[in-house]
Amino acid sequence: QVQLVEFGGGLVQTGGSLRLSCAPSGRTFSSYVMGWFRQAPGKEREFVAAISWGGGKTYYADSVKGRFTISKDNARNAVNLQMNSLKPEDTAVYYCAAKPTSSTTEWGPHWSGRHEYDYWGRGMQVTVSS
Repeated sequence: QVQLVEFGGGLVQTGGSLRLSCAPSGRTFSSYVMGWFRQAPGKEREFVAAISWGGGKTYYADSVKGRFTISKDNARNAVNLQMNSLKPEDTAVYYCAAKPTSSTTEWGPHWSGRHEYDYWGRGMQVTVSS
């Protein structure tokens, strides 16, 4: 079983920055697609960003393009989500997700779908105050 260990989150003012990190542990695979999702109170869980394990391919929700950056941290074997220019509407619980992949796994916008991922982190609260 793969566990996803999440770090970061917290409270920040509008316009501020936060960095979230996520690392697979337990049973691990050689490669994954890693994604970040978020869920605000009373709303469905929505896609934020995804990255291939090699780091060469990324995909973002329109709402975060230009403000958030997803990246692979090879030294820590983790994935980071750098969130800049935060807005109150970014307030949510943020979840890390992972799907083990192979050399034949295709990249595309379908990685924005929750059902594509097999493993989920416990979630971290991000609160942006106005």
